[in-house]
Amino acid sequence: MNTPAHLLIGAAAFARPAHGRILWAALLGSLLPDLSLYVMAGTSLFLLGIPPNVVFDQLYFSDGWQTVFAIDNSFVLWGFALIVGVWAHRAALTVGASAGLLHLAMDFLLHAGDGRPQFWPFSEWVFHSPVSYWDSSHHAVWVAPLSAVLCVTCYTVLWRRGMSVWAKIFFAVLLVAELWVARQWLLFF
Repeated sequence: MNTPAHLLIGAAAFARPAHGRILWAALLGSLLPDLSLYVMAGTSLFLLGIPPNVVFDQLYFSDGWQTVFAIDNSFVLWGFALIVGVWAHRAALTVGASAGLLHLAMDFLLHAGDGRPQFWPFSEWVFHSPVSYWDSSHHAVWVAPLSAVLCVTCYTVLWRRGMSVWAKIFFAVLLVAELWVARQWLLFF
């Protein structure tokens, strides 16, 4: 899924209340599995001037990048963080780890051909889902509208939790970004 969708879904699922440390923990847990991609791709594209086709067709699948993705997308590491959070009665860690695991579960099911090794350090195996959130040849024409409905629903849930005006604006921007990106995927892929 697109990162804005992960943020909306993670916050709606775990940010109770939808403010303060718990909201921040849900957002951070939802973001962290994708953060390395933004840092590495952004550095490659904008600082090093590497063409997009090299970044996304070669570097993305390189051993070095896949190793980073294996670490920050590891069910094992995120599961360990959840166990520590529950054991230590740390609500923010528990919420962040739960949001991270939800992110990983959605990615596991919706990455066809571009999945990540999610069982590091025990395995480098990658599940190749038959379903994709962006690739029309793998049913994205069905997944994207369902994802959009889910994101609108999550925004509605968050709105009703009494968020601040700034939080409502932030999540509205995320929702618009998600809908726009989903539209782009369907038009071009």
